[in-house]
Amino acid sequence: MNAPVAPSRMNLPGSSHAASGNALELRGISKTFGALAAISDVTLSVKPGERRAVLGSNGAGKTTLFNCITGDFLPTAGLIRFFGEDVTVFPPYERIRRGLRRTYQISSLFSGLSVLDNVYLACRGVSRNRFSLIRPRADDALVNAAEMLVEAVHLTGEKDRLVGELAYGQQRQLEIALALSGAPRFVLFDEPAAGLSPTERRDLIHILTSLPSHIGYIIIEHDMDVALRVVESVTMMHNGRIFKEGRPEEIEDDPEVQELYLGGGHG
Repeated sequence: MNAPVAPSRMNLPGSSHAASGNALELRGISKTFGALAAISDVTLSVKPGERRAVLGSNGAGKTTLFNCITGDFLPTAGLIRFFGEDVTVFPPYERIRRGLRRTYQISSLFSGLSVLDNVYLACRGVSRNRFSLIRPRADDALVNAAEMLVEAVHLTGEKDRLVGELAYGQQRQLEIALALSGAPRFVLFDEPAAGLSPTERRDLIHILTSLPSHIGYIIIEHDMDVALRVVESVTMMHNGRIFKEGRPEEIEDDPEVQELYLGGGHG
């Protein structure tokens, strides 16, 4: 990843004050696949602008929980509200229209297009004029929005490069820019530090902590050193259920957490 060049706090397009109440509310969410209970009776609330980590070992149910929140899976039981609206059975595109975004563990980028073109298409895809065939002008609002997002994730110097030529860490940065397109209200980050070098992890921390305060997020992450530095609250999962909740320092110092997940440390 490139050295940080972004402003102290990102001023992204569409920034606004957070609404009152909860940004995300889950009540008794369960998901079964035949006889397998992937998640069971998960209840949690996340306030607007709150940054939360959902942590746990492989198989704890973290990704299944994300899939239920985004609509990739419909829950077997339970209720999901997004800024007060019941979205439990909404398809993913309806949740996207309401300001929910997500990154994935596996990259899905247009490798034959430039960094800026990838971000522009993401901005265009959630805009009212997404089906227009008119070529954008240099002063197009969506082009300007894409430029701002590229700068926000420290890729300005790479904006004209083909995505296929980027280093792996830079591609993960680009995924964050795509998730921030179209003025999201809440973002789900699925293991953004996976495969990154120590230097790239430090840059990722800078990017996440520089997000506008109105954008809340949940991060799934195996790298505890990253996760605990970019959130204010933590939910630990084990065997598909919530195991512990608390502030980062409480979770890090909890003996049960250390025994179950960290083995006495978290390198």
